[in-house]
Amino acid sequence: MSQGKGSGKTSKTFVWILMAMLILGLGGFGVTNLSGTVRSVGTVGEEDISVDDYARALQEELRALEAQTGQSLPFAQAQAFGIDRMVLARLSTTRSLDAENKRLGISIGDENLAQELMNIPSFQGLDGSFDRDAYAFAIDQAGMNESEFEDSVREDTVRSLLQGAVVSGLVMPDVYADTVIEFVAEERDFTWSQLTGDNLTTAVTAPTAAEVETFYNDNQDRFMLPATRQITYAWLSPEMIIDQVDVDEASLQKLYDERDSEFNRPERRLVERLAFADDAAAQAAMEQIAAGTATFTSLVEGRGLSLSDVDLGDVTKAQLGEAGEAVFLAPANGIAGPAPSTLGPSLFRVNGILGAQSTSFDEAKDLLREELAAERSRRLIDTQIGNIDDLLAGGATLEELVEETDMELGILNWHPASEDDLAGYEGFRAVASAVTLDDFPQIEVLEDGGIFALRLEGETPSQPAPLADVAEEAAAAITAERTTEALKGLVETLTPRLNDGTSFTSFGFTANEEVDMDRAAFVPSTPPQFLTEVFEMEVGDLRTLDSPDGLIVVRLNAIKAPATDDPEVTALKAAITAQLSSGISQDVFAAYAQALQTMYPTQINQQALNAVHVNFQ
Repeated sequence: MSQGKGSGKTSKTFVWILMAMLILGLGGFGVTNLSGTVRSVGTVGEEDISVDDYARALQEELRALEAQTGQSLPFAQAQAFGIDRMVLARLSTTRSLDAENKRLGISIGDENLAQELMNIPSFQGLDGSFDRDAYAFAIDQAGMNESEFEDSVREDTVRSLLQGAVVSGLVMPDVYADTVIEFVAEERDFTWSQLTGDNLTTAVTAPTAAEVETFYNDNQDRFMLPATRQITYAWLSPEMIIDQVDVDEASLQKLYDERDSEFNRPERRLVERLAFADDAAAQAAMEQIAAGTATFTSLVEGRGLSLSDVDLGDVTKAQLGEAGEAVFLAPANGIAGPAPSTLGPSLFRVNGILGAQSTSFDEAKDLLREELAAERSRRLIDTQIGNIDDLLAGGATLEELVEETDMELGILNWHPASEDDLAGYEGFRAVASAVTLDDFPQIEVLEDGGIFALRLEGETPSQPAPLADVAEEAAAAITAERTTEALKGLVETLTPRLNDGTSFTSFGFTANEEVDMDRAAFVPSTPPQFLTEVFEMEVGDLRTLDSPDGLIVVRLNAIKAPATDDPEVTALKAAITAQLSSGISQDVFAAYAQALQTMYPTQINQQALNAVHVNFQ
């Protein structure tokens, strides 16, 4: 059946802009050489997947991937990623839609086709009218004739008609968005208090040694030592040999001179500048500020600018040119001008005064000596790496290495949380975690220019720490548990009065009042699950939660539904509805497309596919 005039124009214009650009971009690809005697890489029902269509789609996908990654991708790697299979699957779906359109008799007439072509900007001349020569040239460069291209436009347009018919009218019911809104935007008012041992009238009893031992034995998983690796290492850092480096006065003076702008900075101002067309306009603006009828900020905003647009940052007097004298005479928060600038007559607001900074050579000498010595130490280490590598290659042990070089020997029980100086280097941690008993030591370079080599001696699995080492920790855990239980007993005795609305402060509790709290809010000094618990409560409910400091008691005072007239809530609801409706449409169309592929099975010509792939090697 034929579709009425103009149908599908809006939905297809953008698609065919892209297609026209692709045609022009593929002009030199040479797809005409792929045709030969084999014209398709497969069939879907009675519809062919042409060699040229497959080549163009594959080239487009590769270019998109290269644009995304910023680098050229070998075709073999693209195949490993499944790019060719993805393209073929997409074309199979497309051709199944074409087969169904033919069965249903859906098509567009010549008039509609002409309108589609004339609306593609790439085929339009400078005056906006259809350029026949540009159209013919682009199609010829792509190795197509006009009939082939126009057939592809027809097919793509009616595909959109079919897809639109399948998914039209699919809108998520309001109840779904309302439910989501109610969940995310509902608010709570509540009162809570952190209770500790100080709230008890009688302190809990301290655990005995026997109780500590029993607790330790029953909870050994709380006192586990991490698995460790016993590592012997040789290490040389720039700091270890810094005393061997001689830094002369002349080198320090040279470095000071090179960094003079860092140590000696002239007086500066934090300045904003608003330029005007002429002196009269600038003077009139200054008079408005003086009269109090305008401010610098209102003048900026009145020009459609923001303060960031007129901010010059910190500038020196010389950088301001002819305006420097006037600006540097103005006080902090004062206005200077009108004064000349590169943009014309301007007003300047001084937001801050930065005094001149001067650091003499004698004052900077120690810092410069430390930096220069460290740099020379790193260079000295670089000169030793070759010799140390030779020693290790010759069979020298780490112990022998430290006798022949400046390196220092050390032993470390290493685990990922180790705080040893060397364990703080990312380079060392990477090697320490991967080394095996069969590996030979080799020189590795650290982030600060130091070097190290290591040897794995053995590994110790995770095990409980000795009781003597964790007895205090175990006793503290027992005391905390007893305190929490005693606090729960206290709250239980007070619950009837708290449920009647008695103030927390009546019992000496600190009352923290929270209002208008949604699920995304954060309440300091509460456990992570605190708000989740609050949102499970009903108005008037009282609940207790364990905390590291004892016990938290909370009472829910009010539940507030989202304000339906709030613009943010309205916008959120619209966004949720649109997103979910789109998701439903995609799911429905995917199911429809899958059913079509069952109706119109795909047959692939592997020889033709291979012939196309050769052109991408």
